[in-house]
Amino acid sequence: MYLERRLFLKQLGLGAVGLSIASTNAVWAAPLRSVKLPRSLPGLQGVDPAGLLDFLNTVEKASLNVHSLMVVRHGQVVAEGWWAPYASDLKHTLYSLSKSFTSTAMGMAVAEKRLTVDDKVVSFFKDQLPDTVSANLAAMRVKDLLSMATGHAKDTAPTFRGKENTNWIKTFLAQPVEHEPGTHFVYNSGATYMLSAIVQKLTGQSVLTYLKPRLFGPLGIEGADWEVDPNGINTGGWGLRLRTEDIAKFGQLYLQKGLWNGKRLIAENWITDATKVQIMQPGTDANSDWQQGYGYQFWRCRHDAYRGDGAYGQYCIVMPDQDAVIAITSETANMPAVLNAVWTHILPAFGPTALTAAVQAPLTQKLNSLALPLPVGEGSSAMAASVSGKTYAFADNALKATAASLTFGKDGAIFKLHDDQGDHQVLCGINRWANGETTFSSTPLKLTETLIPGETKTRTAATGTWTDPNTFSMTWRFIETAHYETVTCQFGTDNTMTVAFESSLSKLTKAKDKRPVLQGKLSGSEVGMKTK
Repeated sequence: MYLERRLFLKQLGLGAVGLSIASTNAVWAAPLRSVKLPRSLPGLQGVDPAGLLDFLNTVEKASLNVHSLMVVRHGQVVAEGWWAPYASDLKHTLYSLSKSFTSTAMGMAVAEKRLTVDDKVVSFFKDQLPDTVSANLAAMRVKDLLSMATGHAKDTAPTFRGKENTNWIKTFLAQPVEHEPGTHFVYNSGATYMLSAIVQKLTGQSVLTYLKPRLFGPLGIEGADWEVDPNGINTGGWGLRLRTEDIAKFGQLYLQKGLWNGKRLIAENWITDATKVQIMQPGTDANSDWQQGYGYQFWRCRHDAYRGDGAYGQYCIVMPDQDAVIAITSETANMPAVLNAVWTHILPAFGPTALTAAVQAPLTQKLNSLALPLPVGEGSSAMAASVSGKTYAFADNALKATAASLTFGKDGAIFKLHDDQGDHQVLCGINRWANGETTFSSTPLKLTETLIPGETKTRTAATGTWTDPNTFSMTWRFIETAHYETVTCQFGTDNTMTVAFESSLSKLTKAKDKRPVLQGKLSGSEVGMKTK
């Protein structure tokens, strides 16, 4: 359940905008921030730095692939760190942590008396109902969408994400409702999408637009974006991108019962309802953070905490008893292990009074040196000079890729590929990260994925290394998402090159990447140039 049912990830579609090897350190200026949380030392806020350090060491030792951490105590940031190449100014895909923001939009619409949680779902979409409305569909309330108790036997989102479907609302309403609404918990991203659709129906604005002056503006959250369906409705249950500090500010607002700088942004009774148990999940495991009850798009946790969370380890953990908030971004297949590390190491670090003798230096040093493992092999190969800049033509393939090349410089390389969408390229450092921006054709998912409106390129940090004299392996991290690609180019003595792709999702799920290995060969003119 904690991995959700949603495995529709944005894989690399092959490509990048034009970049020269000289631009291997592109600088991305952080936007001006009108509101930042105050900073403090952990000891001054009663937090033992040793516990925070133990958490960092634990998640690294377990290879949980955490990307960022921010710990807030008494409204003060006491620890913050990003595993390079992730950084504080970068947004990060939230997956189902997006749901808690959709719930907040619904709470604001209720406070504005646009609707009540007892309103029937069918009342908002009378022109899109099936010919026969079942008793269970007719009985479904907004409250049931909020609490994942719609009565469906399974998540509805996969049914309306098909390539031919342009009306997600109508498809949701056409699904059978097997159980009486309000009685049966099923984690249902389609239900959250319907909340987004209702907000847009009532306000004439997408959830993102609706939240900007009401939530994001007051919190100083800038640059947020959100995926949309074919009709411009925010997906609601996934697709929001924010920075780590934005997640922490959102949690702090909930911890403060909806007050921010003396102004009420969210009704206190909504926060109470949203974060208390509305329905219990199946199962009786007292040690599972996925069996503590569910509110309005928030999970209850052990230790009387609650959270919003998203696939692969995106967390906003609110701990009222400790007056603390923890924000985490990740790419992990073991989401419980991240929470277990929080309860084992960070929770006991919270004390009632300031720790004047706390030793800060080891934690500071660790936070300043966080980095994901960098694949490192040989920095050069005799093969590089003979293949650099040469174009290899591919036989017909499912990716519709026709040719590719690798061009090597002193400490970087450019991978280029041509497909039916045009020319693309990715910039890599050699045994180091190089920042860039990549366009991609999205061939594997082009017909089913949702998109950020207007986005044509994604930020990357890429590195490459020679794993043997004939093999150059690249890692392309899409650093405003949770994911990366391993792209391996192998050169043969017979003027051939193969290109193999493996997504991080394939590695996590131990599933074979469905994309073919591309088989390339130098053209006659290129062979002649190579042998001279």
